[in-house]
Parts: sequence; C-alpha cells; structure tokens
Amino acid sequence: MAQRTTGNVSRNTTNRTTSNRTNVNGRTAARGNLYVYDNTARQLDVRRQLQEAPKKQLSNETRKNRDKAHHMNPGYVFFLLGAVCICAIVLINYVQLQSEITATVKQISTMESQLNTMRLTNDENYNRVVSNVDLEEVRKIAIGELGMTYAKEGQIITYENAGSDYMRRVSE
Repeated sequence: MAQRTTGNVSRNTTNRTTSNRTNVNGRTAARGNLYVYDNTARQLDVRRQLQEAPKKQLSNETRKNRDKAHHMNPGYVFFLLGAVCICAIVLINYVQLQSEITATVKQISTMESQLNTMRLTNDENYNRVVSNVDLEEVRKIAIGELGMTYAKEGQIITYENAGSDYMRRVSE
C-alpha cells in the first residue's frame, strides 16, 4: 500500500492490476471515463484559488453607476416610506375585517343555536297544548251550550280563487 500526501490531505491508494491503465494519481481510465480508488474525499483550497484568480478591473462608468445605485435620493426614500405605510394600513384594516368577520360568524352560530332551542321549546309547548285539548268536549259545549249546528247542503258555497291567496268576503 502506498501513501501519498497532496497539500494537507493524505490518501491511501492501492495499485490494482486491471486490463485498464492506471495513471500516477491512482485513477483508472477506461473508455474515456476516470475512476478514483481513494478512501477519502478531496478537499479543495478555495481561498488559495480566489487569491490566485486575477481580479477584473471595472471601468469608470461601471464604478460610477454602482456608486449611484448605492446612494438613494430623499424623494425615493420618501416614496418607499409612503408605500410601506400604505401597505401597513391596508394590512391592519384587512386583519381587523377578518377579526370582525370571525366575531360575526361566531355570533351567528350562537343565535342559530338559540333559535333551534326556541323552536324545540315552542314545538314541545304546542304539542302539550294540543294534546290537552279534548275535541269531543269542545264539540259538546259548542252544540249544547252555544247552539252550534252542522251546515246543511244548501248552506255550503264553493268558490275558486284563481288570482291570489287572499280573499275578502263581501256581505250580500
């Protein structure tokens, strides 16, 4: 086993005998592909590469444009400040409307539950009253004490109301 040091990274490599060619770096080239038979990943020295890379020289016009872009004039700052204030006001109003809607929905659901409770109570009271009324007793009192008689065939008049649901009787 051969040990090699590149920069401050040490690697253990083995020479393998294959039908492919092995170069000095421990890479095997086969049909245009390179394989690395190392047991560690390479660490790149990025700082050194950045220091060695030549820096581009900026033209005076480009430098002036960048300096102008970094400095904002007061008019633009006030415009941005106004836009932020308007956005904040709209956002606050939106949140208030959402909370009002939520409160209204809760109030509606409470009122609906109260309505359902009142309907149930009303139905129960109605059924209790109807069940307490004896219709046979009412008929006996009406015929015996109040003088009610059943209608005869000549006294019944039928009519048809084609127009509306409301009808007024006019005396003859």
